[in-house]
Amino acid sequence: MQKTARAVTIVEPGKVEVREYPIPPLPEGGLIMQIEMSGICGTDKHTYRGETTQYGGTINEQTSPFPLIPGHENVGIVTEVSPGKTDFYGQPLREGDRITMCPDVVCGECYNCRHIFGYSWCENWRGYGNSFRADQQPLMGGWSETMVVIPEAFVYKVPDGLEPELAVYTELMACAFALDKAKDFSTMASEGLLTGGSVLIQGLGPLGIAHLIMARMIGAGTIIAVDKVDYRLEKASLFGADHVLNIDETSPEQRVELVHQWTHGRGVDVAIECAGYPDAIPQAIPLIRRGGMYLLEGVFVDMGEIMFNPHLIVSKGLRLIGLSNHPFTSYQSSMEMMLRYRDRMPLDQYVTHRFPLEKAQQAIDTALELQCVKVVFEP
Repeated sequence: MQKTARAVTIVEPGKVEVREYPIPPLPEGGLIMQIEMSGICGTDKHTYRGETTQYGGTINEQTSPFPLIPGHENVGIVTEVSPGKTDFYGQPLREGDRITMCPDVVCGECYNCRHIFGYSWCENWRGYGNSFRADQQPLMGGWSETMVVIPEAFVYKVPDGLEPELAVYTELMACAFALDKAKDFSTMASEGLLTGGSVLIQGLGPLGIAHLIMARMIGAGTIIAVDKVDYRLEKASLFGADHVLNIDETSPEQRVELVHQWTHGRGVDVAIECAGYPDAIPQAIPLIRRGGMYLLEGVFVDMGEIMFNPHLIVSKGLRLIGLSNHPFTSYQSSMEMMLRYRDRMPLDQYVTHRFPLEKAQQAIDTALELQCVKVVFEP
């Protein structure tokens, strides 16, 4: 009899079911993993609400199909593996190994794959938890008991001593390598982020907290956290924010005054948009110093247009950088940094809520209510 596995399935926007799927045969060159934890990402919440357009305006523009098994922040145990299979760095993989994976599947042949190594800007991109119809290619997302990993996917062995509670957000820490973009420009007329530089983060969900953690790890000075949920602002303080601002309790003028007060009258060196809403963008411009940088990462899903005055960007000499993905070369570094800092930062408090698959609706509702950081499934 063929084995089966349960998986949380978004049947249509706003409707989830736990369905049972046959476990396909081991793909040649691939592996099968038993999921230990899978996170609910901001993208997953957009998908649940029917906001599914990703990579708009590019050759990769797509809308996520339904029915869909989400889940692209995953950690689990190898249960079956093809002979000679290795991880991204050439380490042999065996049954019983704990692994995480990059959800982006790339062809390795297109212009972007050949010229922009490290970033998943593949012209033939497919994404775990985003691209695969559950009724055609089942178990291609992590909200499940079992996940099939095709040979083209990048997988990474989890270092000994790194618990699943930390390894599950490796993908988000890889996203936080966006700060490397800011450091890349630090030699250009003091643009970008220098050691001890100031950082402002908009949106203190999982993505924002990951950037806060990374900013502290790589030597940022003053860190300012901005959100409208007190719970998340308290968590930001716990993870090392020096100042917090509730946008529902302050006016734009007050925020400008406070940010300049905290940054010697200049404004922040780097602001990072992790809120996922376009309205956050014009709110950040007055808070950035002349010659500063603004990293846009949260608006991965198309949420529509906004109006703002481009003269403010020109007059302040701002550099805006959009980041639609993360480097797949940063997973091992992310895990090693978490292992190194686990006793110096409260990294074990990043996962705030855990749910079994059968409580899928409660898990999604909890993530949507924002009184959380990272919500995960534990199949």
